[in-house]
Amino acid sequence: MSAKASKQVSARRRLRYQVAVSLDGFIAGPKGEYDWIVMDPSIDFKALWNEFDTAVMGRKTYEMMTAQGGQGQMPGLEVVVFSQTLPPSAYPGVRITNHDPRQIVAELKAKPGKDIWLFGGGELFRSLLDARLVDSVEVAVMPVLLGSGIPLLPQGSSTELVLVDQKTLSKSGIIALSYTIPGGAPAPPIRWLKPAKSTKTAKKTASRRPAKSRRSR
Repeated sequence: MSAKASKQVSARRRLRYQVAVSLDGFIAGPKGEYDWIVMDPSIDFKALWNEFDTAVMGRKTYEMMTAQGGQGQMPGLEVVVFSQTLPPSAYPGVRITNHDPRQIVAELKAKPGKDIWLFGGGELFRSLLDARLVDSVEVAVMPVLLGSGIPLLPQGSSTELVLVDQKTLSKSGIIALSYTIPGGAPAPPIRWLKPAKSTKTAKKTASRRPAKSRRSR
């Protein structure tokens, strides 16, 4: 394969299922709640956001977003919502479509741009996974057991995954995992964590404190 062709393949636009999940496999509570998601100061949400320019989701996920206020817009991202019932004119700034998600997503992937965020939910994930349109599964496993709720993936055929990267966030106990789906474009490494201050940097910072301040501790 030529260098030019290799570059084109590596630059392929990916559909990435990027989601938080409980330890027992749920992406939302029984009523769609997500207040169980653990926050961690080492997560750089801006860096994560900048990896995408489009987000796709189902109606239920979108309605959960709008229930928190606003129109469910995601600044800097084109939001595409698949629904047979929502009136497009009632949601300015968001693309509401009743067309087949598989067709729309295939068209989006064929266009140049950043990666596409498969924002939710599980049923949409299942249909796009079965259509071989999902490239990666990237989950942040929360140290929480919900007991019931909306599953990461509804029942269906099995899919093998290839681990690309993993990170453990020691302050919160979150485990971040990035998997490639065979046949799809390679999943990216986990790059949305703030760089940890090295021990050397911490010592250097401490040495610059006034002597009086250090003695008073």
